[in-house]
Amino acid sequence: MAIIPRRHRNNIIKVLILVPVIWIISVAVNLRSEQIEQAGLEDDLVETVGKKEVIETNRGGPKTGKNINHEPNSNKDNPSESSEKDLPIQEDPHVIVPPVDPNAPGEMGKPVRIENPDPETKKKIDKGWKDNAYNQYVSDMISLHRSLPDQRDQWCREPDRNLPVAQLPATSVIVCFHNEGWTALLRTVHSIIDRSPPSLLEQIVLVDDASTQDHLKEELDVYVSKYPKIKIVRSPERVGLIRARLLGATHATAPVLTYLDSHCECAEGWLEPLLDRIARDPTNVVCPVIDIINDDTLAYQKSSYLAVGGFDWNLVFNWHGVPAHEKARRSHHAEPVHSPTMAGGLFSIDKAFFEKLGAYDSGFDIWGGENLEISFKTWMCGGTLEIVPCSHVGHIFRKRSPYKWRSGVNVLRRNSIRLAEVWLDDYKNYYYDRIGRDLGNFGDVSSRKKLREDLQCKSFKWYLDNIFPELFIPGDAVASGEIRNVRKGHGAEMCVDSPAKKGDMHKAVGVYPCHLQGGNQYWMMSKQGEIRRDEACLDFSSKDVILFSCHGGGGNQQWEYSQDRKQLHHNVSGKCLALTEKKDKLAMEVCDDNNDRQHWLFQNFNATIS
Repeated sequence: MAIIPRRHRNNIIKVLILVPVIWIISVAVNLRSEQIEQAGLEDDLVETVGKKEVIETNRGGPKTGKNINHEPNSNKDNPSESSEKDLPIQEDPHVIVPPVDPNAPGEMGKPVRIENPDPETKKKIDKGWKDNAYNQYVSDMISLHRSLPDQRDQWCREPDRNLPVAQLPATSVIVCFHNEGWTALLRTVHSIIDRSPPSLLEQIVLVDDASTQDHLKEELDVYVSKYPKIKIVRSPERVGLIRARLLGATHATAPVLTYLDSHCECAEGWLEPLLDRIARDPTNVVCPVIDIINDDTLAYQKSSYLAVGGFDWNLVFNWHGVPAHEKARRSHHAEPVHSPTMAGGLFSIDKAFFEKLGAYDSGFDIWGGENLEISFKTWMCGGTLEIVPCSHVGHIFRKRSPYKWRSGVNVLRRNSIRLAEVWLDDYKNYYYDRIGRDLGNFGDVSSRKKLREDLQCKSFKWYLDNIFPELFIPGDAVASGEIRNVRKGHGAEMCVDSPAKKGDMHKAVGVYPCHLQGGNQYWMMSKQGEIRRDEACLDFSSKDVILFSCHGGGGNQQWEYSQDRKQLHHNVSGKCLALTEKKDKLAMEVCDDNNDRQHWLFQNFNATIS
């Protein structure tokens, strides 16, 4: 056997070592190339799915962008930079934000306007308005997952502002609908899913109040079947909002109930602040700030100022500025604010507390009054009602209801009478004065009165003194009821008559034959000389007697009534209120005791108060 020289043996050893090393490096390089290629394919797949999702969610929408102004980003030279700026910042690691096209119609809550539509498009737009009382055509153009601006105050975003997610209770979100538009309904649903931590969203209960539109039947069933957290509950017959909400509550499994309307969009961080308040005290009933979704362009508009709920003696909900005593109670403007009442469409409540309070009055019909009932009994029976500025939910405010209901029944009055009988004590008479004491058949309320007794709820006087001291009490009025002109021998006697809603401000006050039914002829005169109905006062400066928001400063709103002379004297002008010769309007004239057109009689007058 030949002996290999030492020099050759070293070369052979080097080769034996080098070959495996080269093989290992080659394998590693090939493997890395495959991974890069696979990653590229996955990125393409994600992009394709994202594009496909946007297309599919615009079900039934327009097929072209012609003549559409959706106000895209201004940075057209560098779209990628613009896109990065407009994409929502994901702060909550529990929520996964779906991919969005920042230049798509309506993104970041921007308005979508249809300019100069062709006849066929105009026809579709008109049909959408007729069916839904908002621009369904525009709604159908917007992604179901559209991005929204973060409306929260910086104070709300600070770390540890809310309890940790693990310490918050889960909620069942209940959304009742009847013949709602497809995209508005599903955008509501997806905004809930997309912006809620999964551990806090136990389920979404969609309650169908006997819809007749085809897209809300099998098509909706098929769509939501992909989402295990969504449950559809269908009422076989039309029951109205109140009973639909009660039906939804029976199917809710989470410890907290959250009610939303079917044309809403939940903004970033909407849920945690609500659940935080309930986690800290289960008797807290909480409402988000309600932002405005424009009914025409679907622009998402932040509420212009923080307001709290109130009501007038027609038992109609209204908004008020935050009173001084409530501002003083809070250390920061974004802290939860106490509210005497709620609007009623959007709120969260501990389910056990809701049931303890007797839920909604099942004797209430369709809708109306339920928001005041739950507000009164929350405060009077041991709870607290709050608006939470760190929570924002947008809502399409429609100018009319597009739905038909049986006629011949004034359900709002019937519900309000039930409400008054149970919760207002003797203050109910102020409401009855407004409706001419025509109570009709309002049903049996004995079980609701017993509920209040069993819960040992406080009096309505306590509520007015402590929760809503700003409300003007008719019992404090010098005079109340109709203001009748008592001119004789000229046909029917005329009364001061005018609606007093927000849209009636700054309009001339009219006259109408007296009818003794309250309503637009019900007025009160305060100790300060205001002639008012709720927050609207008779005001005179130079030409007509108009309605103006009561300001408490006297001046043009200060009147003086002489029961002996039957005259209403205006202190600033020195003139007296008169009925024109034609009996068609009010006038201000030089005072004349002998002019019977200046003679007025209050239905109720208490000289001892003045």
